[in-house]
Amino acid sequence: MPISVVMPALEMGQETGKLVSWRKKEGEKVAKGDILFEVETDKAVLEVEALGQGALAGVTAKEGDVIVVGKTIAWLIGPGETPPKENSTVNPAVEIKAVRPPQIIAPASENVPGNARISPKARRLAKEHGIDLANVRGTGAEGEILTSDIQALIGKVAPTATQPTPSTQQNAVSRIMAERTTQAWTTVPHFFLVREVDASALVKARESLRVSVEEKNGVKLTHTDLLVALVSRALRKHPRMNASWAGDGVRENTDVNVALAIAVEGGVVAAIIPNSDQKDLAAIAAHRAEIADRARAGKLRPADISGGTFTISNLGMYRVDAFIAIITPPQAAILAVGAIADRVIAINGKPEVRPTMTLTLSSDHRVVDGAQAAAFLQDLAAALAAPETSIS
Repeated sequence: MPISVVMPALEMGQETGKLVSWRKKEGEKVAKGDILFEVETDKAVLEVEALGQGALAGVTAKEGDVIVVGKTIAWLIGPGETPPKENSTVNPAVEIKAVRPPQIIAPASENVPGNARISPKARRLAKEHGIDLANVRGTGAEGEILTSDIQALIGKVAPTATQPTPSTQQNAVSRIMAERTTQAWTTVPHFFLVREVDASALVKARESLRVSVEEKNGVKLTHTDLLVALVSRALRKHPRMNASWAGDGVRENTDVNVALAIAVEGGVVAAIIPNSDQKDLAAIAAHRAEIADRARAGKLRPADISGGTFTISNLGMYRVDAFIAIITPPQAAILAVGAIADRVIAINGKPEVRPTMTLTLSSDHRVVDGAQAAAFLQDLAAALAAPETSIS
């Protein structure tokens, strides 16, 4: 019998999805597991797989359409079958819901020389500038065509009239980030607390714990890992900071899932470390490394970006002294972390040079007040003064 292709729910509370592109054409045969189309949600662009087989027929949605979750947008039909009428009953057991994130490396096609592989960005860039991939020699592993290979040819080949210019192309990640940031900044009543803290103990703790963590899982221990552990434990003492705004009131979250802002090609994603308050340093470091690798490879799963209760954004590695971060709704707060740098501070009334860093806490005034946020920041600063004791 015909199989209904519906707009799937990929996130909690999702009501609609934007059809980014069809990966199969009407009339084309589809095998189980083939990618049918790409959907843009509030957080990412994800691929939808077929759980059945047949020929794609009765397509009613076009690229760019925003579609209600659960609505039938096409059918998979067998020989001699026709797509049912629009009001036909759908068997939920055969609705197509399997999802996987987009792959960072695309398979070779007839336009790519030999068995070379090519990244989606390189393919898109080549298309935008009218560059024939058959004439491109990849410099990556096993002849993979990299973005840099295409960039080296830009300007040497005139783009065809039918190809869109770069100005008409908007990276989906950038667009999602822009929309969510604008919505958060204009709808969430932010307030900010800033505190400079002595990072001497944090630096020493990383050095003293680094060997044991790296021997345990082979992952380099970072200051961010220590911050995740300390913030997570502070959130247990301050559940209001771990709460969410539910639209008509405050919802306290039972789990502590700290999210990390990770820079990726075209924007920033916030990937979570679930139950971070229950993980030891080695487990936090391992999970942080795993989600960072997946984020930069474009292979984040829906579970990696859902359920965050508090976010840390660390720009210390870029030598940024301090900055203000915008809250990720429905979370109540985000912590912006600046660089650790030697500064002159007063110790017992005398000037000393110590490594310090600036923490800026952005909070949602609907969920927490200034005193609650200040108490959280005070306890976090105390934990940073004795990190090994606070983590144990």
